[in-house]
Amino acid sequence: MHKGIACFILLIMLGFYSRAQETSSAPQNARQALIEMLFSKTKGTFWKHLPEATRAALEKSGAVEAFHQYSTMATQVQTAQNIQTFETGPVMVSGVDPKTGNKFEMIVERDTLRGERDDIEVSFKAYKDGQPERAPFMPNVTFSMKKEADLWTLNEVSITIHLPLADPDMLKALTEKMKPEIHVQTTLDNGTSTDRPRTVLTTGNVAATDANSDALVINAMRTIVAAENTYASTYADVGYTCTISNLDGFGAGEPGPHQAMLISSSLAGGRRYGYVFTLSGCTGTPAQRFLLTAIPNEPGFGRKVFCSDVSGTIRSTDESNANSCLAKGSPVE
Repeated sequence: MHKGIACFILLIMLGFYSRAQETSSAPQNARQALIEMLFSKTKGTFWKHLPEATRAALEKSGAVEAFHQYSTMATQVQTAQNIQTFETGPVMVSGVDPKTGNKFEMIVERDTLRGERDDIEVSFKAYKDGQPERAPFMPNVTFSMKKEADLWTLNEVSITIHLPLADPDMLKALTEKMKPEIHVQTTLDNGTSTDRPRTVLTTGNVAATDANSDALVINAMRTIVAAENTYASTYADVGYTCTISNLDGFGAGEPGPHQAMLISSSLAGGRRYGYVFTLSGCTGTPAQRFLLTAIPNEPGFGRKVFCSDVSGTIRSTDESNANSCLAKGSPVE
C-alpha cells in the first residue's frame, strides 16, 4: 500500500489531524464536521465531535488527557504530507510527500444523508510519478455521522477490504510470496563454498526463505539456551529440561516446570525456519547438562547443522550427523 495512504489511514484510526478550516455562518453539515474533527488545529475539535456517551466513558476512565496527546504526532505527520481538505467536490483530502512527490487522495464515493444520520464512504487513490498506482488491497472507509443536539458526531467507522481474486497485481504478489526457495551450495574461486538461496523445494515444514536464514536459526538457538539457563535456575530441583515444550511461553495459569513461559509456542513446537530443534542429554536429578541441536528439516542444499550445550557456545558443521557437531563443529560468531 502507498506509504502516504498508510500513514493517513493510521491517523484516521487515531483520529487526530491538523488543518484549519474556515468557519461559516451556515449550519455545519456532516462532511464539514468530519473535516473539522479530523483536521482542525484547534485543540478539542476531535473531542467535540465524539458521541456524548463516548466522551462520558473516557472522562470516567481518566483517559482524556492521554487521548489529547496524540494530536501532536498527528500534526507532524499531516504537515509532512502537505495535506489539503475540500468541503465540496469528489476529493475530500489530498496530500503530497515533499520528498518523493508521490500523491494520494481520499475520494468521496457516496454521501448518504438520511435525516439525522449521514454515511460518508471514502476510497483512496495513490499516484507515483503522476501516474495512478494499482493497489488491490486498498480499503474503503465509511464514516457514519449522527446529529446530537444540533452537532454532527462520529458515531461509527467501518472499513471494507476488497479482495479482487482475479486482479493481476494481487495474483502476482500472492504467487511470489508462496514461491518456495532452494539453498544451492556453490564453490568460489578460492575453493571455499557458500550457501546461497535460490528456490526452495520442501515437503512438510517449509524452509526459511530469508537469505539470512542461518542468522534466524542461530538467534533461535540463543533464545533456547538462555531459556534453559533461566529454567534451571528457576526450577533448581529439576535442573535443565530436555522437553522443549516445557519452555513454552503461552497458556493459562502461572508459570511452572511444565510451562515455564520462556519462549514462544512456535519455537517450543520444535520446528522453525526449516529446522528441527531438539533437546537431549538431560541426565541426573537435577539435570546438570543438556544438548541442543538444530537439524535441517530437509537435509541437503548446503544447509548446516547447529548445536550448543551448557557452555552457551553455538557451533555449526556441514556434516549431517548432529552427534559430531560439538566435537568437530566450528564456533559461530
